[in-house]
Amino acid sequence: MPCVANSRRNALLEMSFILPANGFGQARRAPGTAMTERRKAELVPTVAAISPVVAGELKAVLTDNGFYSEAAVAAVEQKPDGAPSGITVYAAVEKQSHHKTVAGLLPQPEPAAPGPEASAKVVMAHRLKSEPGKTLYKSRKQTVEPVFGIIKEAMGFRRFLLRGRVKAGLEWTLVCVSYNLTRRFALKIPAAAG
Repeated sequence: MPCVANSRRNALLEMSFILPANGFGQARRAPGTAMTERRKAELVPTVAAISPVVAGELKAVLTDNGFYSEAAVAAVEQKPDGAPSGITVYAAVEKQSHHKTVAGLLPQPEPAAPGPEASAKVVMAHRLKSEPGKTLYKSRKQTVEPVFGIIKEAMGFRRFLLRGRVKAGLEWTLVCVSYNLTRRFALKIPAAAG
């Protein structure tokens, strides 16, 4: 199962490779390369992998722009027969600044809805600029991102020691179990009986 992280450093590492030339240097891949296309193709299988226990309650999917494609959004928001799935995708389609201006802190009017001829990307950008979109995407930054920060900084997990997809998957599972047990102990949550 893919790990969805909105880490600028991870995104840069995915887009770079080591290029030997008078020693070693780092070069960047052009956008649209195999890694970018693979990430775009992961949205649909990731949503499909959600447990059926909670899938019925799923109303929104939040993701960064690396996983956005018109085809993937359409596949998630519609059933194979064309009927709406009841899930709304909120995907960043443009880079958002981390710095706020004074004008940005003031209440903004609701942006005008795009016309029927607007592209899917324009519709998605409007969806994120709407009040519900801002609220939902803000919660993504509060719920998902701190976990990766804690794993990297507090737990010191910055790279995989084992090689190969299966071994790295096992190592990641161990890191996640360690995080969850530490969290459970800190919150004093009793273990489930059974």
